Amino acid sequence: MGKLAVYKYVSFMLLVITATLTIFTIAALFGGKSSPVMNHGLAMLVYILPILILCDAVLLCYWLTRKRWFWSVMPIFSILCCIPYIGTIYQPKLFSSSDDSKSGLKIATYNVAAFGHETSGFKSSDILSEMKKNNVDLLCLQEYNDISGDRKISDNYKDYFPYMATGRKDMVIYSRYPIRNSKIIDFGETNNSAMWADVDVNGKTFRVYNAHLETTGFNRTLRKVAKMELQGQTVKENAIIQAIYGNYTMGMVVRARQCRLVADDIKECSLPVIVCGDFNDVPYSYTYRTMLGDLVDGFKECGNGFMSTYRGVKKFRIDYIFHDKSLKGLSYYKKELSYSDHDPVFMKIAL
Repeated sequence: MGKLAVYKYVSFMLLVITATLTIFTIAALFGGKSSPVMNHGLAMLVYILPILILCDAVLLCYWLTRKRWFWSVMPIFSILCCIPYIGTIYQPKLFSSSDDSKSGLKIATYNVAAFGHETSGFKSSDILSEMKKNNVDLLCLQEYNDISGDRKISDNYKDYFPYMATGRKDMVIYSRYPIRNSKIIDFGETNNSAMWADVDVNGKTFRVYNAHLETTGFNRTLRKVAKMELQGQTVKENAIIQAIYGNYTMGMVVRARQCRLVADDIKECSLPVIVCGDFNDVPYSYTYRTMLGDLVDGFKECGNGFMSTYRGVKKFRIDYIFHDKSLKGLSYYKKELSYSDHDPVFMKIAL
């Protein structure tokens, strides 16, 4: 009788956990529609979606093993609802329609981290070589620095990219096609910004957006902690957690405002648009949903395998290329390069 009571108690608790996980999973899927300005908690649920999905899968296996078919409905429902989300981080190669051999417009976006503040120009020249190898026509760079020692990087790039449009000092769009017009989207008192350039490709004009949104604050906090420890100061673990949480929630609020500025500008554009950049946020977040709007996520359209673009301790997909529904993607991939804490993302669009 005692063992039976324990078994029933464990089963009941697992049932409660299953129901709770289902609620949190569904809430996380819709959390990205909630502005972090209004609700931090709901907006942040999207960041633990992979963990929630994994827990749902474990519980599904448990209920199926125990032959509790009715209780397995909840995790099945959760996982099925998450299929569109899973498609933003993984695309089965079996169903991939990627074809980089066809002719089209090749775009790349890359946060170059100021080329490591080097003075030799080696990194910038090597990155240019990679762009040539991949036949890139349009290159959007974030955290760009045009001066390397006593040389200008743009002077080195102009033979391959004869046209360029500059935003704020850390933002540039290089092009092999004529640029007819450009504009800076100013975010105010911040190191981040966005811009666009109207590019004439064989008589057809596209508006290309390049955006670098507010950082998460992780690295800044960890660098500050490391500096304090080197100075002999003791930093409590809960203080670090609170600092990271505070910086991250503040970054979410700032990104919410920035992405709305860019999204509103996109809505007013009558030209086919291509949106590139480092959004510093994950798929299905408020930033992702707002920037995507009615556009197409290139990775979901023609990417394959797992996609992460941040090379830090935790690998996330935070660099994107979106495009107008009137355009068709041919290929979408990244290259694992060691020149920055990000990887460059490449996409070819049919003309």
